[in-house]
Amino acid sequence: MQLSPRQEQIIAIVKRSGPITSQQIAAELNLTRATLRPDLAILTMAGILEARPRVGYFLSSKPSQALVAEEIKKIRVGDIKGLPRVIRAGASVYEAIVSMFLEDVGTLMVVDDEGHLEGVVSRKDLLKAAIGGGDLQKMPVSVIMTRMPNIICTTPDEPVLAAARKIIEHEVDALPVVRPVNGQGKKLKVLGRITKTTITNLFVELGEGRS
Repeated sequence: MQLSPRQEQIIAIVKRSGPITSQQIAAELNLTRATLRPDLAILTMAGILEARPRVGYFLSSKPSQALVAEEIKKIRVGDIKGLPRVIRAGASVYEAIVSMFLEDVGTLMVVDDEGHLEGVVSRKDLLKAAIGGGDLQKMPVSVIMTRMPNIICTTPDEPVLAAARKIIEHEVDALPVVRPVNGQGKKLKVLGRITKTTITNLFVELGEGRS
C-alpha cells in the first residue's frame, strides 16, 4: 500500500501524540476535519490506525507482520501472473534447451497446437536428457516432460499464498496458470505462469509499500 505524504504525516502525529482526535490532527496540519476524513478512513481500513469514540485515533495494535499477511491473503494469482513460456509438444529437446536459454527461464510449459497444457519440462529434465546422450535434435520434448496428472497447476482465482505453498511443498520452480476448457478439467488452457521469482518480487513490493 502506497501512502501519501499527508497520510505519513498523520501516522507520525498519531505515533507521537496518540490517542488523538481528528480535530487535534487537523489543527496540527492546518486543515479541516472534512479534508482529513478520507485519509483517516483509508488508514483505518488498512489496519494502520484504530479509532474509538471519545478517545480518538491511535496506532493499530496489530503487528506489521499481521498487516502484511492480511495484504498477501487478498492477492490472487491472476493479479501477478507472468506471461507463459511455452513450447510445442513436437519440438525437440534441443529446441527446448535453446528456448529456455533465450527466454532465461527455468521451466517451459509444453502445449499442443491449440495451447492446451500437455506437460512441463524443467532444467533438470533437460540436463538429464543431455547427460543421457542420444540425438537431442531428434528426441521430442514429450519424451522427457512431466505429464498430467503429475503437473501442479494454479488458477487465476487462487490466492497467491496457496500457490506459493504449492511451490514449496512440491519443490518446483514454477506453476502453470490455467483454466479448464469449456468448464471441464480434462483440457487446460495455459494463461500464464507464477514462479519463485514472482513470489520474491511480490514480497519486495509489499516490503517497500509499492503493492
